[in-house]
Amino acid sequence: MNIAVLSRDSKLYSTQRLVEACERRGHTARVVNHVKCDILIQQKQPQVLYNGQPLTGIDAIIPRIGASVTFYGTAVVRQFEMMKVFTTTESQALVRSRDKLRSLQILTRSGVGIPKTVFTNYSKDVGSIVDSVGGAPCIIKLLEGTQGLGVVLAETKKAAIAVCESFNSLKARVIVQEFIQESRGVDIRAFVVDGRVVGAMRRTGKEGEFRSNLHRGGTAELVELTHDEEVTAIKAAKALGLHVAGVDMLQSERGPLVIEVNSSPGLEGIEKATGKDIAGEIVRFIERNV
Repeated sequence: MNIAVLSRDSKLYSTQRLVEACERRGHTARVVNHVKCDILIQQKQPQVLYNGQPLTGIDAIIPRIGASVTFYGTAVVRQFEMMKVFTTTESQALVRSRDKLRSLQILTRSGVGIPKTVFTNYSKDVGSIVDSVGGAPCIIKLLEGTQGLGVVLAETKKAAIAVCESFNSLKARVIVQEFIQESRGVDIRAFVVDGRVVGAMRRTGKEGEFRSNLHRGGTAELVELTHDEEVTAIKAAKALGLHVAGVDMLQSERGPLVIEVNSSPGLEGIEKATGKDIAGEIVRFIERNV
């Protein structure tokens, strides 16, 4: 098969591993920078142009769309879908996962546990919002944040009010979430491919840091999921329509709580923590469907 990895940087670990996995299994792989693609919209023969030439003969794509280019990246994926090219991440699922508010609403409707969350339209009564998630400490997140950026832990109600009011003054939309004290700066990422968990790791934030993101200096280790955690991860990915997903969960006294479902999860942390060929699992998923 001819497989295109949609990525802005061919030197990234995840991109290189996907290309390696494709080639190891006898396929041809190429890296396509989706932001440099042009979309030709016409009735009978939709096309994606790259360096001025139509991209033809592609059997499948693996989208690695960064949060900063979600709009255009999704448009490129949608165009490939119109060309009947198989994609490991469908355009609608990508849009759902990138909208934090919408994804939380979908998860709760599907019976997936999440931390208590409030979203408001620049409310002036910030104090009651903090109270409604259980008071301080609480988590305040920018709707557009990623990799732990735009996430604040407010230790006191006064600090939470100040942070919310500051974001409001900048017209930046935020959500306020309860702080799960018992998680102690630790979360779990379950990597789901085609409806099953193919690897899981426990991420621990560096000293004094409540965020466990590896990009923020956190560490990762292999973890064996409980039955409830595995079921929750699979249910969360399915609810958002994601065939490839990184499901981030907190361990709480009331069971696993999903904090985010990532539609372009990195491979480096999970492969090094688990020793598993996650890139190969993604390629095998393509083989089963194309």
